[in-house]
Formats: sequence, C-alpha cells, structure tokens
Amino acid sequence: MLHLFLDKKPWFRAKNRGYGTGLPIAWQGWVFMALHIALIAGLSMALRNQPVAMTIVVVLAALAPMPIYQARTEGGWKWRWGNRAAEKRDDKQRKK
Repeated sequence: MLHLFLDKKPWFRAKNRGYGTGLPIAWQGWVFMALHIALIAGLSMALRNQPVAMTIVVVLAALAPMPIYQARTEGGWKWRWGNRAAEKRDDKQRKK
C-alpha cells in the first residue's frame, strides 16, 4: 500500500487564482489532508493547558508538510491570475 503514496501523480489541483494548493484530486490527497488536520487537532487538544507550547507546536505542525503539498500540486506552486488574465497574456503572445 505504501507504493500508492510514492507514485509521482499529483494529489492536489492548483488554485485558479492566487498561490498555493487547491482541493485534492486523488484519494491520497484527501488522506494526507485529513491526517494533517487530525494531527493539528490532536496536538491542540493535547496541549490545550499550555497555550505557548500549543501555539509553537501547532504552527510547526501546520508548516512542516508544506513541501509535500507543493510537490504534489498539479503544476506546482506559482501565482495564478485566473482565466481572464491567462487569456490576456495569450493574446499578447499571439500578437508578437
């Protein structure tokens, strides 16, 4: 089963506008995102009586898997302007 997580197919769709990862497009993405949310929720519940430690640990747990999200996003992370801006850019390139 581990081999299903090691393939090179994207797990997340790129956002149409902005920067980052969109929604999952593969079951691996849904599992990864659910585990990520469960990890953050579990850590916050376990450390609820220690607010400073909880803040530090939750921020680190939130940022730690970002390279995996980036590597598994279709087309990678880059700023996207949406369809309208892409059409304008294509028109400019055609005129050259």
